[in-house]
Amino acid sequence: MGTATSDEQIVERALMGDAEAFGEIVKRWERRIFALAFGMLGREEDARDATQETFLAAFRNLRGFRGEAKVSSWLHRIAVNQCITRQRRAKVRNESALETEEEKNVASFSAPVRYSPAHVVERLERTASVRRAVNGLPIDLRQVVVMKEFEELTFKEIADVLDLPLSTVKSRLYTALKQLEMRLQKFGQ
Repeated sequence: MGTATSDEQIVERALMGDAEAFGEIVKRWERRIFALAFGMLGREEDARDATQETFLAAFRNLRGFRGEAKVSSWLHRIAVNQCITRQRRAKVRNESALETEEEKNVASFSAPVRYSPAHVVERLERTASVRRAVNGLPIDLRQVVVMKEFEELTFKEIADVLDLPLSTVKSRLYTALKQLEMRLQKFGQ
């Protein structure tokens, strides 16, 4: 097969009219972008919609892709913006980002067989509490936690995605983790 094609090379092919090239970008990044959206929004349906909107926006703005950024940073930035827009709309409609969808998602976690049912239930409850605590953070803190702790992006990647100084990203993560710690203690976790 030869060497692996970079995301940037695939975007170049798409810009030159290769109809299938953008589909390769979607295949490569769909799961990561969904995970980011789910981490920020907390509902599977909203995360699916935000993921779809992210790739539509990326496709429409393909010519606006600046070669100095990485495709991954560019997609993450679009996804974060999509999530923020959705959350603002939800707030206006006075909806909660956390509904019974969470129980369904928590129930789908696959636990290793060696755990007792009591242990599995305890783990699921802790997971639900963590998600509740993360969802309760202000958006600027939540997005940093999701990208660092769930998406495992580097501080530099997060700074690029959010267009923030590195020091701001680090201080937001520190503040967010402190708030999470207090929230989880309140939940008795």
